[in-house]
Amino acid sequence: MTKTNMDLSELLAKQDGGDFLRSVAEAVLQLIMEADVEGLIGAGKHERADQRTTWRNGYRERALDTRLGTLNLKVPKLRQGSYFPGFLEPRKTSEKALVAVIQEAWIGGVSTRRVDELAQAMGLSGISKSTVSKLCKDIDERVNEFLNRPLVGEWPYVWLDATYLKVRQGGRIVSVAAIIAVAANTDGRREIIGLGLGPSEAETFWMDFLRGLKARGLDGTKLVISDAHSGLRAAIERVFEATWQRCRVHWMRNALAHVSRGQHTVVAAAIRQAFDQPDRTSAGETWRRVADQLRSRWPKLADLMDVSEHDVLAYMAFPRQHRTKLHSTNPIERLNKEVKRRADVVGIFPNEASIVRLIGAVLFEQNDEWQTASRYMQVEAFAQIDHEEMDPILSITTQAA
Repeated sequence: MTKTNMDLSELLAKQDGGDFLRSVAEAVLQLIMEADVEGLIGAGKHERADQRTTWRNGYRERALDTRLGTLNLKVPKLRQGSYFPGFLEPRKTSEKALVAVIQEAWIGGVSTRRVDELAQAMGLSGISKSTVSKLCKDIDERVNEFLNRPLVGEWPYVWLDATYLKVRQGGRIVSVAAIIAVAANTDGRREIIGLGLGPSEAETFWMDFLRGLKARGLDGTKLVISDAHSGLRAAIERVFEATWQRCRVHWMRNALAHVSRGQHTVVAAAIRQAFDQPDRTSAGETWRRVADQLRSRWPKLADLMDVSEHDVLAYMAFPRQHRTKLHSTNPIERLNKEVKRRADVVGIFPNEASIVRLIGAVLFEQNDEWQTASRYMQVEAFAQIDHEEMDPILSITTQAA
């Protein structure tokens, strides 16, 4: 096993006569890593041992910035498995982006008291603009590459939604819509395929965003799931030849607004009978029957059900193995919550570029996690899409613009 005193002397002897404390720090941390790896392997360097589990496989260079200066370390690699010391644990991309946004706000003199206090707590006061610029450039390159990557293959399902963030523009604080697009491909994987920023959810804004997705290769879309924003609905009709699914969760909230709070449970249970049916035909029949039963007491609710049947039940015409994922924007709602959680730390963004930097980094990391998880949808069921019962009223056949 490692002879600490001897190895420390050897490591110090190899230093180039620079700063002594920095050399000692490098030597100590190197010894810590060597000891960790010996414990993982079950044997020291060049040592034969029955309990050995793997072998060393060289080193990789790693720099560590400290108060003593930059320490140049060599992290041991293993043939099987991996090793990475805790004291070198890198910040995630989103955490780096958060730091960059806070730095940028502090330097620009536009941060709120909360952001300023956070910056000071993180020891960011006095940081140079060149340091901020370098950090922002690195993050922006990775995020932009991710957000503008080509989309390959077919993407039958697309979820769209927007969350609102505050940003400074021309000396004013305004709200901007951050549009997030998620899609599932025929391999059963879901990916975050786009992020857009705009002043509102107007049709022209949505159309530009959706056309940008198609230009990058978004193809084979059969169903688009979103809330009932008029501008978004119109943009979907013009850009996609696909069925539109109105988010069932949002619709139910709108529907129950016509009912007294004490009757919410009973009315919701009655409407859900339609969702429990095995096919689109049965669901439609149940839907209309429930609407008629509710009409005398809640006429506005019944009228809403009459005009929104095809939009809310659109997902019922798709493979039943996929339906639990298709009836609402819940997959993207959870993503929006994570976005808001990170954005709330900043409060008011200094500019739109900082929004893309931070939110794009959050999406980048979430997408990576999705790719290492199990498939989101059953692959075999995609072949059933064109063979499922289709109500012609459900299909949006307007020629894409």
